Amino acid sequence: MRVLVTGAAGFVGSHLVPVLVERGHEVHALVRDAEGYEVPPGVTACDGDLLDRGSFEGALAGVDAAYYLVHSMRAGDDFEAKDRRAARNFATAASEAGLDRVVYLGGLGDENGDLSAHLRSRREVESLLADGEYALTTLRAAIVIGPGSAGFEMIRQLAGRLPVMVTPRWIHTDCHPIAIGDVVAYLAGALEVPATAGETYEVGGPEVLSYAEIVRRTAAAMGQRPPRVISVPVLTPRLSSYWVEFVTDVPASVVRPLILGLKNPVVADDGPIREHLPVALTPFDEAVGRALAGRSPSNASERLDAALAAADDGADPESGAQSGGEA
Repeated sequence: MRVLVTGAAGFVGSHLVPVLVERGHEVHALVRDAEGYEVPPGVTACDGDLLDRGSFEGALAGVDAAYYLVHSMRAGDDFEAKDRRAARNFATAASEAGLDRVVYLGGLGDENGDLSAHLRSRREVESLLADGEYALTTLRAAIVIGPGSAGFEMIRQLAGRLPVMVTPRWIHTDCHPIAIGDVVAYLAGALEVPATAGETYEVGGPEVLSYAEIVRRTAAAMGQRPPRVISVPVLTPRLSSYWVEFVTDVPASVVRPLILGLKNPVVADDGPIREHLPVALTPFDEAVGRALAGRSPSNASERLDAALAAADDGADPESGAQSGGEA
């Protein structure tokens, strides 16, 4: 299958592209600067910017399916407008090109609640992509653990630099972290399971943790004494974003929407996706260890094969949920 990956140079895209090649797809990577992109073996690089109509449409010629992995958080306060324009441009162009499938990675969060601007934008992009004349598969995830993840990098630096953290109540909010290898297995698998076309799924790892526990366990994995976490009711996420900007190297344009989004519980109901793709999920501590070591997932394709075989055999989707992580 000829597959276009938008956002191919980003965190998720850079891990997904080699797996798609390994699974026999003809992969085209859409990047803003093809000359500056280190093209993986077996991949064709295409120049284009989804914000600029006329610059990327050629990359869709002859494409059967595409992954939409683009976001504009680094753009600053107007990231919502840029996300909206990029999604509309892509949906129009993909429809005109006659794509059969589009797979989108969005964010978790109860849409009936008071979503942060970041999560609200992820949901708006999902809605705009759904207007296209193709079958959209959406996967919604919380924080993805892996080398290159801005959210994990923020947590790693906080865990390693602060012996005491004074935080708002969001530090006790539930979160459902997931390893990058598991996300890649779900993304690649969605394209191979026709029943997922046109559906929306939630994905998460084997544990639901509070952000305080995520920070503590990340510190332990680093060999550091876990920081003492003190939550203060009067401290808001917005104020917290300022001191996070001060003590980490993560760009302010990324820190602020991420921190403001921590007020929203993000827990996946992954039963529906696991009926089709019972991927053996990576334990949280193992995912953190791999991320700290800068190690990419090496067997996502093999675990996907096992999940597809288990689904064909009618195996219990939860039977392998806590074993067989990223070797």
